[in-house]
This record gives sequence, structure tokens and C-alpha cells, in this order.
Amino acid sequence: MAYLIYDPETFAGDAAEGFVAAHRDLVQQVPGGVVRTTRSDHAEVAIVIGGGSGHYPAFGGLVGPGLAHGAVLGNIFASPSAHQVEGVARIADQGRGVLLSYGNYAGDVLQFNAAAARLEDSGIPVRSIPVTDDISSASAQDVGKRRGIAGDLVVFKVAGAAAASGKDLCAVADLAQRANSRTRSIGVAFTGCSLPGADKPLFQVPKGRMAIGLGIHGEPGLEESDVPTPAGLAELLVGKLFADMPSDCDTGSSPVIAILNGLGAFKYEEMFAVFAQIQRMLTERGVEIADAKIGEFCTSFEMSGVSLTLFWPDEELREMWFAPAESAAYTQGQVDSSSQGLSVDVGKSRILVDDPLTAVTTGSGQSRAIVPVVLDALSALNRTVDESVDELGRIDSIAGDGDHGLGMQRGAHAALAAGQKAAAVGAGAGTVLKTAADFWSDAAGGTSGALWSLMLRSVAQAIGDTNAPTPEAIRRGVAAAHAQVVAQGGAHEGDKTMVDALAPFAITLCANPSEDIVTAWQQAAAAATTGAQETAAMMPRLGRARSHGAKAVGTPDPGAVSFALIVTALSDVLREHSTTISKEQVPVPQL
Repeated sequence: MAYLIYDPETFAGDAAEGFVAAHRDLVQQVPGGVVRTTRSDHAEVAIVIGGGSGHYPAFGGLVGPGLAHGAVLGNIFASPSAHQVEGVARIADQGRGVLLSYGNYAGDVLQFNAAAARLEDSGIPVRSIPVTDDISSASAQDVGKRRGIAGDLVVFKVAGAAAASGKDLCAVADLAQRANSRTRSIGVAFTGCSLPGADKPLFQVPKGRMAIGLGIHGEPGLEESDVPTPAGLAELLVGKLFADMPSDCDTGSSPVIAILNGLGAFKYEEMFAVFAQIQRMLTERGVEIADAKIGEFCTSFEMSGVSLTLFWPDEELREMWFAPAESAAYTQGQVDSSSQGLSVDVGKSRILVDDPLTAVTTGSGQSRAIVPVVLDALSALNRTVDESVDELGRIDSIAGDGDHGLGMQRGAHAALAAGQKAAAVGAGAGTVLKTAADFWSDAAGGTSGALWSLMLRSVAQAIGDTNAPTPEAIRRGVAAAHAQVVAQGGAHEGDKTMVDALAPFAITLCANPSEDIVTAWQQAAAAATTGAQETAAMMPRLGRARSHGAKAVGTPDPGAVSFALIVTALSDVLREHSTTISKEQVPVPQL
């Protein structure tokens, strides 16, 4: 638990402000994260890392010479938005391209990939390396579905050293990918963690038991055992990692780099006791330990737990690992300070990440006339999320990280506030909704932030700012939203995701174009509700819940539930404005 009283909506920002104040010699704050205060005397490929807050020193604590050039800092346990990733990357870019690296979680993949596309469209070369070291989260045959945990450090360190050595983007990416493919991790926990402002942990471990294969976002373990001795824990961790070691590494002759990572409340003396047994076991196997790091490198608030990472480097990767680096939380060797004398001026780059409200498009009279209905819909959406935030968090904690309710709340609040500001400066209905979408993504981050931003943007594009929106435009926007979510998120009906509510909603709404839009919306909302309820019986095939299989059966998908609740609430908004809609023939629903 957090020991002081915090506002969950401002905690991550407050923590980032304090971190920068404490380390002004190394980092400076920019919109969306932090970047180095200095740069080398030669241009480098920019390494931009990131993810949700709550994992310090990942990610801001790993920014500095020989490591990352910038870190994008999302909200608590939520990926940063694409807009934030793009902004930090543009500021960090030195003209030689950008390598993006992050843990392999659905929200991070969506947001970083979207940012990469925008950067490439503007002429900045980009490569992306999602970290996939957690062996408990998928089988060896599905390595691409594995999560990233403390193995982040390996990939970030190798990439930073490769960039500092002057290598080009392709070479840096190749080394980072090789480091990722030769890294394996597994973690255990003795207690769960709590989000700031929450009064109970995201999951609990029975007294005297240990959870095995947990995630770093409060996801519960995949199995349990009795609490072992240090030797028993070492045997478990080492045994599982060697059973999954990279196929191109020789068991007897390949030296390893070992990282014993505390997850928050499992402190140094206990880690040292465990590492003594790990060293003994590796020696008995005839394995040389080339380097060992014991400490906190990727945490989960106050979770009592520990993870072991083993990295089997080849000669070139070993050189990158031992290259000098300096950051707030990690030092390797001695960085040549004489080569880091150029100050980084971010002032000229801030224009690239300006407030979207500075470029609002003025709508036509017809479009502006319908803006009050749009705002009513956003208000109804907010009320619905506020009323459901605790329940959404509860069902998300069964097999996820428990933050869906808070993430939706942050996004909905930001969307309404931004929509109201856009309306106040004369924006049309489409721009009000587009602005709301952008601010939702920034505030919520994560998978839900990315997908709700996609949906709102799709409807916004369909209704535009020139004419009053028509029923056909609304249906077209909903259909586009469905197509975009499937294309970007990769989920389909039956995967136990929001798509199980979105798909029947879109299909029902568009089934009979001549039907009254208010009636059609109500029928579509009922179909969405049924779809959400049916997810309770499904096995998850995508997202964080996928790793927990049967634990998720019996509980509906929180994303599907929140979607169904919202479109049902919007039915009431349409009905209340039915006179206006009938007269103008301009319904204004929002997804």
C-alpha cells in the first residue's frame, strides 16, 4: 500500500516531478516523460524506453549516458499514449533514427506502434523492440506473446551501449533484439501490491504460500507453492530458467549475467541470501557468472517478491553489457564526461508536442449547434464510469492488473474537460470529439486509452465539422471504429476482449440503415450487453488475462463490460434529444 494519502490522478506526475528535481544533472522533464540533460559530441541513435509508472527505476531511472536517451512515463501501471511517445521521441531524436523499447504488453504495443507510424510518416526512421523475457507468461513456442519484466534492463543497456558506440539504427536494433532473445526471467511474490489511493492489494497470497509467475502490474501468479528456503527458491528459479534457456546457448560453456531483482518490499539482505544459493547452483552446473546485479531494477510498488533474470550474451553482447553507463539508478564503469558536454535544449522541440487545443478547427453553424448534445453524451459517459469504477477495477483484478476502472475514469474525465474547452473556442462536433479522443488517450494510456481514442476518432472523422451529422454518418463512424479496433488491437469475437461487446453493437446498429437511429442504438446497446455477459464463460486468448487462463473463467471481460455500460447510457442521451434529432435528422451518439 502507499503509506501517505494520494490523489491517484496526479500521483504519477507528482512522482516524476520529484524524480527530476532530485536528478537535474542527468534528466530534464518534457511533456510525457524525461530526456537526458546532455548529449555526446557525436550524434547517436536515440533510445527511447517507457511504460507505466509504478516500476521505478524503470523507466526514468534508466535514462543517461550509455543507457536511454529518453523515457516516456505513463500513468500508474498504464502505458503512455502514442502522443506522449511521439513527443519524447521527437525531442530525443538526434537525426540518426529512434529505437523504441518497452515491455510486451497490449497497451504498450498499441501506443508505441502508433507513435512509430507517426514518426516514420514524418521522416524519422524507427525500430521497435518489445521485451519478452518472462517465461511464465507464454510457452517457448509463443515467445512473441511473453511479457517484459526485469529483462528490460538487459535490452535497454545493450541498446544504449550500441548507440553510444556510434552504430546505426539497424545495428542497434539487431543487438537489442539479440539481447532480448538471449534473456529469460521468472518472478515470485509473497504479497500483492496496492495502487495509490486503493485500500487493498490487487491480489493476495495466502499466508505461508508463494505465488509463482506473477506480473509486474499486480497480475496474480500462475501457480502457488509453500514458502521455500533460500535454497529452495534458488532451485526453483534456476531450474525453470535453464529449462527454457535459448537454443543457441551451450549449457556448460556459455557464461551468464544474473540479475536478482527486488519487486519492492523484498530487500537486499534477503536477496543476498538467495543469490548465495543461486551462485552455488550455477557453479554446480559448471556455469560461469560473468556479472551479477542484485537490487531493484523493475519494481511493482510495495510488492514483496523477487525475480531472477539470466542473460546468455555472445562476445559482442558482452562488450555492450560492460560498456560504461550512468543513470539515476544504474552505473556501469566510468562514463567519459568529456564526451558528454553538449547541453540538450528542449525548448525548440516543445512546439512538436503542443496542446492540441491550440489548433482547433472552427465548425459550421450546423455542426456547432449539435455540440451540446456531444457534451451531454460525454457527461453521461463520465457519470457511468464514475458509478462503475470500483466494480470495473474488481473484475479486472481477477486475472488482470485491477486498473481498468481508474484508467477509464482518467480518460473519461480528461475527454470531457477537453471537449468542453474545444467547444468554448468554436469547434464543431467532429473536432470536439477528436479533441476528447486525444486527451482520453493521453490521460488513460494503456489498452483502453488507445482503443477508446481510436473509436472516438473514427466517429469524429465520420461526423466532421461541416454539416450536421446524419444517421448514416453515425453508422459509418461506428463501423469504422469496429474495424480500427480489430485492425490495431488484433482481437476478434471470442477472444474475451472489448470486441465481444463492440462487434455485436456495430453489427446490430448497421444491420438496418433505414431504421430509426434511436431505436437501432437501443437494440445495439442490448446486443453489446449480451456480448459482454457472454465473455464470462470464455477463456482469454489476448491481453494480460491470457496468461491466467482458467482464473478468468466466470468473470466477464472488464473492457467489454465498460463498453456495454457506456453505450447503454448513451441510449438515454439519444432518447432525450430525440426531438432535435428527428427534426434535424442528426443523431449524435458517441462510442
